[in-house]
Amino acid sequence: MLIRRMELRDCDAINTIYNYYITHTAITFDLCPWPLAEREQWFAQFDPSSCYQAWVAEQDQQILGFAYNTPFNPKQAFHIASEITIYAAPDAGGRGVGSALMQTLLDGMRDKALRRAYSLVTLPNPASLALHRRFGFQQVGQLNDVGEKFGQYHSVAMLECDLTV
Repeated sequence: MLIRRMELRDCDAINTIYNYYITHTAITFDLCPWPLAEREQWFAQFDPSSCYQAWVAEQDQQILGFAYNTPFNPKQAFHIASEITIYAAPDAGGRGVGSALMQTLLDGMRDKALRRAYSLVTLPNPASLALHRRFGFQQVGQLNDVGEKFGQYHSVAMLECDLTV
């Protein structure tokens, strides 16, 4: 498996993965699938010189997953913190995709002198919580019944990782 920087040409494959989770799960609180043009506009925020980065896991020319980090909050003093997102293709579970992407993403964030990584995880999601804990994330909060999807209310765990250790 190859972990490499995301490229514009990956947007269609990323959308296929993400849109699956929109339409089949409550893991993301997006309700409508993303059109390709919107994904391509989203991709424009990732500049290799920025502290915000995007990665893909690829094997046999197939995208198995993706990860990225974005601003935690738009207020300027939060520039030392970033929110992360990781998705594996629905058929790529248990193959180390999430771990490989997480390691690369966190290493890159440390290289850019970020101090904290945050992740919001819809509950229940034991696999995602276990992945985050393996990389030093701790739950620092929980937002109860904060989202409604598929006629149900969903809670979200807020996880934090100290990137300085």
